[in-house]
Amino acid sequence: MMRCPNCNSKDIGKIGSHQFYCWSCFIELTVNGDKMSVYQVEEDGTLSSLDDLFFGEQIPPQVHANGM
Repeated sequence: MMRCPNCNSKDIGKIGSHQFYCWSCFIELTVNGDKMSVYQVEEDGTLSSLDDLFFGEQIPPQVHANGM
């Protein structure tokens, strides 16, 4: 089960083939293999990367997309 790296919620919806949305904290997640990117959706619909806040060099072990 996938969990949000921001709020730890399981309330994740799939919005594309590799894209997910957290309905609890309203961030978008993109998963490519073992790499996850996190974005804030701005008022105008653009995405701002939050990767530097969450991941640095490594993906935390609890943030894997297995089972989705």
